[in-house]
Amino acid sequence: MSELAPVLVIGAGSWGTALAILLSHNGHPVWLWGNEPAHIARLQTERENAQFLPALPFPPLLQPITDLQAGLQAASIVLLVVPSEAFRSVLTQIAPLLRPEQHLCWATKGLEQGSCLLLHQVAAEVLGANRAVAVVSGPTFAREVGAGLPTAMTVAGSDLDAAQHLASALRNNNCRVYVSTDLVGVQVGAAAKNVIAIAAGIADGLGFGANTRAALITRGLAEIVRLGVALGGRRDTFMGLTGLGDLVLTCTDNQSRNRRYGCALGRGADLLTAREEIGQVVEGIYAAEQVVTLAHRLNIELPISEQVNQVLQGHCTPKEAVHTLLSREPKLELGE
Repeated sequence: MSELAPVLVIGAGSWGTALAILLSHNGHPVWLWGNEPAHIARLQTERENAQFLPALPFPPLLQPITDLQAGLQAASIVLLVVPSEAFRSVLTQIAPLLRPEQHLCWATKGLEQGSCLLLHQVAAEVLGANRAVAVVSGPTFAREVGAGLPTAMTVAGSDLDAAQHLASALRNNNCRVYVSTDLVGVQVGAAAKNVIAIAAGIADGLGFGANTRAALITRGLAEIVRLGVALGGRRDTFMGLTGLGDLVLTCTDNQSRNRRYGCALGRGADLLTAREEIGQVVEGIYAAEQVVTLAHRLNIELPISEQVNQVLQGHCTPKEAVHTLLSREPKLELGE
């Protein structure tokens, strides 16, 4: 048996599975739990996640389970990898079973619907402000992580010890992991980049070129920085893996669900058809409304995010959104 910290991964989608594979390859006993028993049964039988990550076999130390309570009792590290809209409910479900010494972490990217809270704020409401937490983020497609391709990511923690503990569990010769204490900046970058990725997908779906994509990424980064700094994040965080790195990844490669969703809209698909075409959660759909709501509260301008939200709410077409952006009054470029 391995002497490394046992890990419970909650969420058996593509990203949860990829992180479970990574951790178990690193020598950690890993239990992978999901809320659909039939799905877990297939994982146990097939020893791979054929639905979300086909042809990536599970290492021996990875065990899919249906008994959440047993997993919580055995784990030293609890890693949540659930959609942002389910984050509070799952956290509330496991809260009575969490032990003070357990390391609580998540790899969920997004804001809470309705409240617009960052997820560490949700965790503080559910578990109390003194609970140490950490979040993993950065430019990471699930299949490449699960396949062991060279990857870099960042772990941010409410204190450095919390970040270092998760980082050491994830780190290996193919996975370089940096640490940060900027929970706000890391989470804002992770949520807001999905909105810009939808915009980049829309532009490509409309047949626009590389010039347009580069402009959207650059001006999108300016919006993310503006929002993140206003919320208390550090400006330099957005120049790193969880800001610029994650933004470039999701805007330029079709492994990104958000980009593919935008492409479908740009090609003329309606909102529902485009969503069904992806077949998995598209976090940018939820993030767009929350990001724009925060911008209004903070009295800051996020024109790209605003127009993406207008499209997603059915208030305008992608072409009309582009026209609105291009017809704005010119400004000085320096972050404005």
